[in-house]
Amino acid sequence: MKPLIEILAEIPDFRKAKGKRHPLLSILAMACVAMLCRYRSYSAIAEWGRNYGKNMVSALGFTHKKTPCAATLHTIFRNIDTEDFEGRLGEWSEGVMSSIVTTDAPEDGLVGVSVDGKTLAGSRKQGAPGAHLLSAVSHRLGLTFAQRAGDNSTDEMRIILELLQDLVIEGRVFTMDALNTQRETAKTILDGGGNYMMIVKENQQKLLDDVKTVFDGPCSHLLDRSSAETVDLGHGRIEKRGLTVSSALMDYSDWPGLKQVFRVHRVTTLKKTGEKREDIVHGITSLSREEAGPDSLLNLLRCHWHIENRSHWVRDVTFDEDHSQVRSGSIPQVMAALRNTVIGLMRWIGHTNIAAACRYFAARPEEALAAIGIQVEN
Repeated sequence: MKPLIEILAEIPDFRKAKGKRHPLLSILAMACVAMLCRYRSYSAIAEWGRNYGKNMVSALGFTHKKTPCAATLHTIFRNIDTEDFEGRLGEWSEGVMSSIVTTDAPEDGLVGVSVDGKTLAGSRKQGAPGAHLLSAVSHRLGLTFAQRAGDNSTDEMRIILELLQDLVIEGRVFTMDALNTQRETAKTILDGGGNYMMIVKENQQKLLDDVKTVFDGPCSHLLDRSSAETVDLGHGRIEKRGLTVSSALMDYSDWPGLKQVFRVHRVTTLKKTGEKREDIVHGITSLSREEAGPDSLLNLLRCHWHIENRSHWVRDVTFDEDHSQVRSGSIPQVMAALRNTVIGLMRWIGHTNIAAACRYFAARPEEALAAIGIQVEN
């Protein structure tokens, strides 16, 4: 697997040679290292270059006494080719994931990838285009494989097909919410050699009615069904999940590749008050009964939400993404891509608490450089 610095070195420089003071590789490397140290905005990244010693600056490849200012970073991030930038960072994430799966494959052999969208709230308030980002994130490590920008959540149905073109589909299970439960999406995943697990709601009313009939219809007790259940305790609540699955629609539904349907019943009890909240969701999958039983499907569904707590939540809480009001050109997407990359890098190294990892690297900047593949000479 290539170190991150080698991937950054492959990103083409859009600038003309005349007047160019700082190498693009050095600027991108500094951005990654500064973010590892929790410098969250492009102006803060510029400050990082002035706050650390000459050895750090030289190791990054800068030849001038002063590192680039915030205005220079603004120009670079605003004009960089986001498609190429995201593609190369995704290549690095794929390399990390391949090395993990090769050495430590999941017990059931199912490699899950969550697909979900996130709006950059601060940038959207400033009228930035493409402030809604649809991402594909690994269940296992929280690595972001690819990201595509749209103007709002309704764009997801369009950009998900573009997103899938950027991904390795074969051998993976793509999990997604009801908005992206679309025939063309299912067919694209199947054509690529992958599988899907989709939530079904009213936007696919006929499909939802068929699934509900399997579990609540007059003859539902005669159909083949199997179940699994988990109970979690924590954060002052008890959460019980039960999943029931059936292959009864496999030869009936014309939905592409449908093999099984499922129903999940969740009951959350607040310990302090005893108050209970219940909800039921329905879904479909192209995984057969032999490929994934109820335990595996329940695990995939639970892991789908890693995209929220391992990616979206960290970007908001640790890196203050929703308060960022950058709006020019490619800056919102580039900054989000950098956040995704450093979060994935820290998780790959072995850090589980990203805020604590940032404090660690801020105190040891030479280790932040080493993390992306640069050794500092003493």
